[in-house]
Amino acid sequence: MSGEDEEIRGSGETAGDGIRGTAPGTAPVPLSVLDLVTVGAGSTASAAVRTAVDIARTAERRGFRRYWVAEHHSMPGIASSSPAVLLAHLAAHTTRIRLGSGGVMLPNHAPLVIAEQFGTLEAMAPGRVDLGLGRAPGTDGATAAALRRTERLHEGADEFPQQLAELTRFLDDSFPDGHPYAKIHAVPGPVQATSPGGVQDPHRPPLWLLGSSGFSARLAGSLGLPFAFAHHFSAANTLPALDLYRASFRPSEVLSEPYALIGVAALAAESEQEARRQVMTGALSMVRLRTGRPGLVPSPEEAEAYRFNELERGFVDSWLGNVVHGTPDAVRQGLDDLAKRTGADELMITANAHGGAARLRSYELIADAYGLPA
Repeated sequence: MSGEDEEIRGSGETAGDGIRGTAPGTAPVPLSVLDLVTVGAGSTASAAVRTAVDIARTAERRGFRRYWVAEHHSMPGIASSSPAVLLAHLAAHTTRIRLGSGGVMLPNHAPLVIAEQFGTLEAMAPGRVDLGLGRAPGTDGATAAALRRTERLHEGADEFPQQLAELTRFLDDSFPDGHPYAKIHAVPGPVQATSPGGVQDPHRPPLWLLGSSGFSARLAGSLGLPFAFAHHFSAANTLPALDLYRASFRPSEVLSEPYALIGVAALAAESEQEARRQVMTGALSMVRLRTGRPGLVPSPEEAEAYRFNELERGFVDSWLGNVVHGTPDAVRQGLDDLAKRTGADELMITANAHGGAARLRSYELIADAYGLPA
Protein backbone atom coordinates (compact mmCIF):
# COMPACT_ATOMS: atom_id res chain seq x y z
CA MET A 1 0.00 0.00 0.00
CA SER A 2 1.38 3.41 -0.91
CA GLY A 3 1.57 6.35 1.45
CA GLU A 4 -0.90 8.11 -0.82
CA ASP A 5 -3.43 5.32 -0.25
CA GLU A 6 -3.00 5.68 3.50
CA GLU A 7 -3.73 9.40 3.20
CA ILE A 8 -7.17 8.68 1.76
CA ARG A 9 -8.03 5.45 3.58
CA GLY A 10 -7.30 6.98 6.97
CA SER A 11 -9.70 9.86 6.52
CA GLY A 12 -13.36 10.33 7.25
CA GLU A 13 -15.85 9.92 10.03
CA THR A 14 -16.72 6.95 12.18
CA ALA A 15 -17.41 3.81 10.17
CA GLY A 16 -20.51 4.13 8.04
CA ASP A 17 -21.54 7.50 9.47
CA GLY A 18 -23.53 9.28 6.77
CA ILE A 19 -23.08 6.47 4.26
CA ARG A 20 -25.27 3.50 5.07
CA GLY A 21 -28.99 4.00 5.28
CA THR A 22 -32.13 2.06 6.08
CA ALA A 23 -34.54 0.84 3.41
CA PRO A 24 -37.79 2.80 3.75
CA GLY A 25 -41.23 1.24 3.57
CA THR A 26 -41.15 -1.91 1.46
CA ALA A 27 -38.19 -0.77 -0.66
CA PRO A 28 -35.41 -3.37 -0.94
CA VAL A 29 -32.66 -0.80 -0.24
CA PRO A 30 -32.45 2.91 0.60
CA LEU A 31 -33.78 5.16 -2.17
CA SER A 32 -32.22 8.47 -3.18
CA VAL A 33 -32.54 11.14 -5.87
CA LEU A 34 -30.10 12.32 -8.54
CA ASP A 35 -31.33 15.58 -10.05
CA LEU A 36 -29.82 17.04 -13.21
CA VAL A 37 -31.90 20.22 -12.70
CA THR A 38 -33.10 19.93 -16.28
CA VAL A 39 -34.40 22.92 -18.22
CA GLY A 40 -37.28 22.16 -20.57
CA ALA A 41 -38.13 23.97 -23.80
CA GLY A 42 -40.34 26.95 -22.98
CA SER A 43 -39.02 27.15 -19.43
CA THR A 44 -36.09 28.80 -17.62
CA ALA A 45 -33.18 27.94 -15.35
CA SER A 46 -34.98 29.77 -12.54
CA ALA A 47 -37.95 27.43 -12.92
CA ALA A 48 -35.60 24.44 -12.97
CA VAL A 49 -34.04 25.55 -9.67
CA ARG A 50 -37.49 26.00 -8.13
CA THR A 51 -38.35 22.46 -9.24
CA ALA A 52 -35.10 21.22 -7.68
CA VAL A 53 -36.20 22.70 -4.35
CA ASP A 54 -39.62 21.05 -4.70
CA ILE A 55 -38.05 17.67 -5.48
CA ALA A 56 -35.56 17.90 -2.61
CA ARG A 57 -38.29 18.81 -0.14
CA THR A 58 -40.55 16.05 -1.45
CA ALA A 59 -37.73 13.53 -1.22
CA GLU A 60 -37.05 14.61 2.36
CA ARG A 61 -40.73 14.39 3.32
CA ARG A 62 -41.15 10.95 1.75
CA GLY A 63 -38.08 9.35 3.33
CA PHE A 64 -35.53 9.27 0.52
CA ARG A 65 -31.97 8.96 1.83
CA ARG A 66 -30.13 11.66 -0.12
CA TYR A 67 -30.44 14.19 -2.92
CA TRP A 68 -27.46 14.76 -5.24
CA VAL A 69 -26.78 17.09 -8.15
CA ALA A 70 -24.26 16.46 -10.93
CA GLU A 71 -21.76 18.84 -12.50
CA HIS A 72 -22.29 19.40 -16.24
CA HIS A 73 -21.07 22.20 -18.48
CA SER A 74 -22.07 23.83 -21.76
CA MET A 75 -25.36 21.93 -21.88
CA PRO A 76 -28.39 24.23 -22.23
CA GLY A 77 -30.79 21.62 -20.86
CA ILE A 78 -28.93 21.06 -17.58
CA ALA A 79 -28.66 23.82 -14.97
CA SER A 80 -26.29 22.08 -12.58
CA SER A 81 -22.94 23.51 -13.62
CA SER A 82 -22.26 24.70 -10.04
CA PRO A 83 -23.16 21.92 -7.57
CA ALA A 84 -21.88 23.75 -4.49
CA VAL A 85 -24.04 26.80 -5.25
CA LEU A 86 -27.14 24.66 -5.80
CA LEU A 87 -26.51 22.64 -2.66
CA ALA A 88 -26.20 25.79 -0.56
CA HIS A 89 -29.59 26.90 -1.84
CA LEU A 90 -31.10 23.47 -1.15
CA ALA A 91 -29.61 23.38 2.34
CA ALA A 92 -31.63 26.49 3.15
CA HIS A 93 -34.85 24.74 2.08
CA THR A 94 -34.36 21.33 3.75
CA THR A 95 -33.57 20.11 7.25
CA ARG A 96 -32.83 16.36 7.25
CA ILE A 97 -32.09 14.86 3.85
CA ARG A 98 -28.45 14.36 2.91
CA LEU A 99 -27.29 16.70 0.14
CA GLY A 100 -24.37 16.03 -2.13
CA SER A 101 -22.62 16.00 -5.45
CA GLY A 102 -23.07 13.19 -7.88
CA GLY A 103 -20.60 14.46 -8.63
CA VAL A 104 -18.10 17.24 -8.62
CA MET A 105 -15.65 16.60 -11.45
CA LEU A 106 -12.34 16.79 -9.60
CA PRO A 107 -10.10 17.43 -12.64
CA ASN A 108 -12.00 20.68 -13.29
CA HIS A 109 -11.09 22.24 -9.94
CA ALA A 110 -8.22 22.89 -7.57
CA PRO A 111 -8.61 20.48 -4.62
CA LEU A 112 -8.32 23.37 -2.15
CA VAL A 113 -11.32 25.09 -3.74
CA ILE A 114 -13.46 21.96 -3.40
CA ALA A 115 -12.39 21.51 0.21
CA GLU A 116 -13.37 25.11 0.96
CA GLN A 117 -16.71 24.85 -0.83
CA PHE A 118 -17.75 21.64 0.87
CA GLY A 119 -16.40 22.78 4.21
CA THR A 120 -18.70 25.75 3.84
CA LEU A 121 -21.62 23.48 2.93
CA GLU A 122 -20.89 21.34 5.97
CA ALA A 123 -21.08 24.47 8.12
CA MET A 124 -24.48 25.25 6.55
CA ALA A 125 -25.89 21.74 6.93
CA PRO A 126 -23.82 19.92 9.57
CA GLY A 127 -23.71 16.17 9.27
CA ARG A 128 -25.67 15.88 6.03
CA VAL A 129 -23.31 16.74 3.17
CA ASP A 130 -21.81 14.16 0.76
CA LEU A 131 -18.87 14.84 -1.55
CA GLY A 132 -19.10 12.60 -4.60
CA LEU A 133 -16.18 12.91 -7.03
CA GLY A 134 -15.79 12.00 -10.69
CA ARG A 135 -12.72 11.94 -12.93
CA ALA A 136 -14.44 12.90 -16.21
CA PRO A 137 -14.86 16.56 -17.22
CA GLY A 138 -18.65 16.40 -17.44
CA THR A 139 -18.52 18.04 -20.86
CA ASP A 140 -16.73 18.05 -24.23
CA GLY A 141 -12.98 18.45 -24.66
CA ALA A 142 -13.00 22.11 -25.66
CA THR A 143 -15.11 23.08 -22.65
CA ALA A 144 -12.85 21.00 -20.41
CA ALA A 145 -9.88 22.98 -21.70
CA ALA A 146 -11.69 26.23 -20.93
CA LEU A 147 -12.48 25.04 -17.41
CA ARG A 148 -8.96 23.85 -16.67
CA ARG A 149 -7.18 26.66 -18.53
CA THR A 150 -4.93 24.08 -20.16
CA GLU A 151 -4.65 22.32 -23.50
CA ARG A 152 -3.61 19.09 -21.79
CA LEU A 153 -7.10 17.63 -21.76
CA HIS A 154 -6.11 14.28 -20.26
CA GLU A 155 -3.99 15.76 -17.52
CA GLY A 156 -6.71 15.93 -14.88
CA ALA A 157 -8.12 12.43 -15.36
CA ASP A 158 -4.66 10.86 -15.40
CA GLU A 159 -3.77 12.59 -12.14
CA PHE A 160 -7.04 11.78 -10.38
CA PRO A 161 -5.53 9.62 -7.57
CA GLN A 162 -3.01 12.36 -6.75
CA GLN A 163 -5.72 15.03 -6.79
CA LEU A 164 -7.89 12.86 -4.56
CA ALA A 165 -5.09 12.45 -2.03
CA GLU A 166 -4.50 16.21 -2.02
CA LEU A 167 -8.18 16.97 -1.53
CA THR A 168 -8.34 14.51 1.36
CA ARG A 169 -5.36 16.17 3.02
CA PHE A 170 -7.07 19.56 2.75
CA LEU A 171 -10.34 18.19 4.15
CA ASP A 172 -8.52 16.63 7.11
CA ASP A 173 -5.91 19.40 7.47
CA SER A 174 -3.31 16.64 7.52
CA PHE A 175 -0.37 17.63 5.30
CA PRO A 176 2.84 16.50 7.03
CA ASP A 177 5.48 18.92 8.24
CA GLY A 178 7.71 19.96 5.40
CA HIS A 179 5.05 19.57 2.73
CA PRO A 180 4.67 22.69 0.54
CA TYR A 181 1.00 22.91 1.63
CA ALA A 182 1.57 22.18 5.32
CA LYS A 183 0.72 25.75 6.31
CA ILE A 184 -2.26 26.06 3.96
CA HIS A 185 -5.64 25.33 5.51
CA ALA A 186 -9.07 24.80 4.00
CA VAL A 187 -11.47 27.02 5.94
CA PRO A 188 -14.05 26.17 7.22
CA GLY A 189 -12.17 23.08 8.38
CA PRO A 190 -10.30 21.27 11.17
CA VAL A 191 -7.71 24.03 11.59
CA GLN A 192 -10.33 26.10 13.38
CA ALA A 193 -10.44 23.56 16.20
CA THR A 194 -6.72 23.98 16.80
CA SER A 195 -6.83 27.76 16.93
CA PRO A 196 -6.99 29.43 20.38
CA GLY A 197 -10.56 29.11 21.63
CA GLY A 198 -11.52 27.11 18.56
CA VAL A 199 -14.32 24.56 18.44
CA GLN A 200 -14.91 22.58 15.27
CA ASP A 201 -17.83 20.40 14.24
CA PRO A 202 -16.59 16.78 14.21
CA HIS A 203 -18.20 16.01 10.88
CA ARG A 204 -16.69 16.40 7.47
CA PRO A 205 -18.31 15.35 4.18
CA PRO A 206 -17.80 11.65 3.41
CA LEU A 207 -15.99 11.04 0.12
CA TRP A 208 -17.63 8.93 -2.56
CA LEU A 209 -16.03 7.90 -5.84
CA LEU A 210 -18.24 7.95 -8.92
CA GLY A 211 -17.71 6.05 -12.12
CA SER A 212 -19.03 4.51 -15.32
CA SER A 213 -16.16 2.08 -15.87
CA GLY A 214 -13.68 0.03 -13.88
CA PHE A 215 -11.10 2.69 -12.95
CA SER A 216 -13.00 4.36 -10.12
CA ALA A 217 -14.50 1.03 -9.05
CA ARG A 218 -11.06 -0.41 -8.41
CA LEU A 219 -9.79 2.78 -6.78
CA ALA A 220 -12.81 3.07 -4.48
CA GLY A 221 -12.43 -0.55 -3.45
CA SER A 222 -8.71 -0.31 -2.74
CA LEU A 223 -9.29 2.80 -0.60
CA GLY A 224 -12.28 1.42 1.27
CA LEU A 225 -14.58 4.21 0.07
CA PRO A 226 -18.25 4.04 -0.98
CA PHE A 227 -18.79 3.77 -4.72
CA ALA A 228 -21.55 5.18 -6.94
CA PHE A 229 -21.95 3.71 -10.42
CA ALA A 230 -23.72 5.45 -13.31
CA HIS A 231 -25.98 2.59 -14.38
CA HIS A 232 -28.34 5.11 -15.99
CA PHE A 233 -25.92 5.74 -18.86
CA SER A 234 -23.48 2.83 -18.68
CA ALA A 235 -25.68 -0.18 -17.93
CA ALA A 236 -23.48 -2.67 -19.79
CA ASN A 237 -20.65 -1.97 -17.36
CA THR A 238 -22.68 -2.11 -14.14
CA LEU A 239 -22.12 -5.72 -13.09
CA PRO A 240 -18.41 -5.83 -14.07
CA ALA A 241 -17.75 -2.56 -12.23
CA LEU A 242 -19.58 -3.65 -9.08
CA ASP A 243 -17.79 -7.01 -9.13
CA LEU A 244 -14.47 -5.20 -9.47
CA TYR A 245 -15.31 -2.84 -6.64
CA ARG A 246 -16.23 -5.66 -4.28
CA ALA A 247 -13.21 -7.78 -5.26
CA SER A 248 -10.88 -4.80 -4.77
CA PHE A 249 -12.39 -3.69 -1.48
CA ARG A 250 -10.18 -3.38 1.58
CA PRO A 251 -11.69 -2.29 4.90
CA SER A 252 -10.88 1.24 6.04
CA GLU A 253 -11.78 3.61 8.83
CA VAL A 254 -14.62 4.77 6.58
CA LEU A 255 -16.17 1.38 5.75
CA SER A 256 -15.71 -2.15 7.04
CA GLU A 257 -17.37 -3.65 3.94
CA PRO A 258 -18.31 -2.45 0.44
CA TYR A 259 -21.15 -0.02 -0.11
CA ALA A 260 -22.29 0.43 -3.70
CA LEU A 261 -24.94 2.82 -4.93
CA ILE A 262 -26.18 2.81 -8.52
CA GLY A 263 -27.85 5.61 -10.42
CA VAL A 264 -30.92 4.46 -12.31
CA ALA A 265 -33.20 6.33 -14.70
CA ALA A 266 -36.81 5.75 -13.66
CA LEU A 267 -40.10 7.51 -14.25
CA ALA A 268 -43.55 6.54 -13.05
CA ALA A 269 -46.88 7.89 -14.27
CA GLU A 270 -50.53 6.93 -13.86
CA SER A 271 -50.42 4.97 -17.13
CA GLU A 272 -47.83 3.20 -19.26
CA GLN A 273 -48.71 5.49 -22.16
CA GLU A 274 -48.09 8.66 -20.16
CA ALA A 275 -44.82 7.34 -18.78
CA ARG A 276 -43.64 6.49 -22.30
CA ARG A 277 -44.70 9.94 -23.52
CA GLN A 278 -42.64 11.61 -20.79
CA VAL A 279 -39.48 9.53 -21.14
CA MET A 280 -39.41 10.10 -24.89
CA THR A 281 -38.55 13.73 -24.16
CA GLY A 282 -35.40 12.52 -22.44
CA ALA A 283 -34.71 10.11 -25.29
CA LEU A 284 -34.83 12.87 -27.90
CA SER A 285 -32.68 15.08 -25.69
CA MET A 286 -30.06 12.31 -25.50
CA VAL A 287 -30.12 11.80 -29.27
CA ARG A 288 -29.39 15.46 -29.78
CA LEU A 289 -26.65 15.45 -27.16
CA ARG A 290 -24.94 12.39 -28.65
CA THR A 291 -25.04 13.92 -32.13
CA GLY A 292 -23.50 17.21 -31.06
CA ARG A 293 -26.73 19.20 -30.85
CA PRO A 294 -27.32 19.72 -27.12
CA GLY A 295 -30.30 21.87 -26.26
CA LEU A 296 -33.23 22.30 -23.91
CA VAL A 297 -35.24 19.20 -23.06
CA PRO A 298 -37.98 19.01 -25.72
CA SER A 299 -41.67 18.97 -24.85
CA PRO A 300 -43.71 15.76 -25.12
CA GLU A 301 -45.45 17.20 -28.18
CA GLU A 302 -42.11 17.87 -29.90
CA ALA A 303 -40.87 14.39 -29.06
CA GLU A 304 -44.07 12.83 -30.42
CA ALA A 305 -43.75 14.75 -33.68
CA TYR A 306 -40.04 13.97 -34.19
CA ARG A 307 -39.19 11.38 -36.85
CA PHE A 308 -36.19 9.32 -35.76
CA ASN A 309 -33.97 7.92 -38.49
CA GLU A 310 -32.82 4.31 -38.35
CA LEU A 311 -29.64 4.97 -36.38
CA GLU A 312 -31.44 7.25 -33.97
CA ARG A 313 -34.18 4.71 -33.44
CA GLY A 314 -31.64 2.04 -32.59
CA PHE A 315 -30.04 4.35 -30.04
CA VAL A 316 -33.41 5.24 -28.51
CA ASP A 317 -34.46 1.61 -28.22
CA SER A 318 -31.20 0.77 -26.46
CA TRP A 319 -31.43 3.81 -24.19
CA LEU A 320 -35.05 3.13 -23.22
CA GLY A 321 -34.11 -0.44 -22.35
CA ASN A 322 -32.25 0.96 -19.35
CA VAL A 323 -34.99 3.38 -18.24
CA VAL A 324 -37.41 1.88 -15.74
CA HIS A 325 -40.74 3.44 -16.68
CA GLY A 326 -44.45 2.74 -16.55
CA THR A 327 -47.09 2.55 -13.87
CA PRO A 328 -45.97 2.80 -10.23
CA ASP A 329 -46.29 -0.97 -9.80
CA ALA A 330 -44.23 -1.60 -12.92
CA VAL A 331 -41.52 0.80 -11.80
CA ARG A 332 -41.45 -0.75 -8.35
CA GLN A 333 -41.00 -4.18 -9.88
CA GLY A 334 -38.27 -2.90 -12.19
CA LEU A 335 -36.37 -1.30 -9.32
CA ASP A 336 -36.77 -4.42 -7.17
CA ASP A 337 -35.40 -6.57 -9.98
CA LEU A 338 -32.47 -4.21 -10.55
CA ALA A 339 -31.56 -4.18 -6.85
CA LYS A 340 -31.68 -7.98 -6.76
CA ARG A 341 -29.71 -8.43 -9.98
CA THR A 342 -26.93 -6.03 -9.05
CA GLY A 343 -26.84 -6.44 -5.28
CA ALA A 344 -26.71 -2.65 -5.03
CA ASP A 345 -26.82 -1.27 -1.49
CA GLU A 346 -28.76 1.83 -2.58
CA LEU A 347 -30.70 3.03 -5.63
CA MET A 348 -30.41 6.66 -6.71
CA ILE A 349 -33.25 7.55 -9.04
CA THR A 350 -33.04 10.17 -11.76
CA ALA A 351 -36.17 11.15 -13.69
CA ASN A 352 -35.80 12.00 -17.37
CA ALA A 353 -38.64 14.23 -18.53
CA HIS A 354 -39.37 17.68 -19.88
CA GLY A 355 -41.52 19.18 -17.15
CA GLY A 356 -40.91 19.59 -13.46
CA ALA A 357 -44.45 18.50 -12.62
CA ALA A 358 -43.99 15.09 -14.31
CA ARG A 359 -40.69 14.50 -12.52
CA LEU A 360 -42.07 15.53 -9.16
CA ARG A 361 -45.15 13.36 -9.66
CA SER A 362 -42.93 10.40 -10.52
CA TYR A 363 -41.09 10.58 -7.20
CA GLU A 364 -44.39 10.80 -5.35
CA LEU A 365 -45.77 7.76 -7.18
CA ILE A 366 -42.62 5.72 -6.53
CA ALA A 367 -42.81 6.66 -2.85
CA ASP A 368 -46.47 5.60 -2.78
CA ALA A 369 -45.61 2.28 -4.45
CA TYR A 370 -43.17 1.49 -1.65
CA GLY A 371 -45.45 2.69 1.13
CA LEU A 372 -43.22 5.57 2.15
CA PRO A 373 -44.71 8.07 4.61
CA ALA A 374 -46.77 10.81 2.97
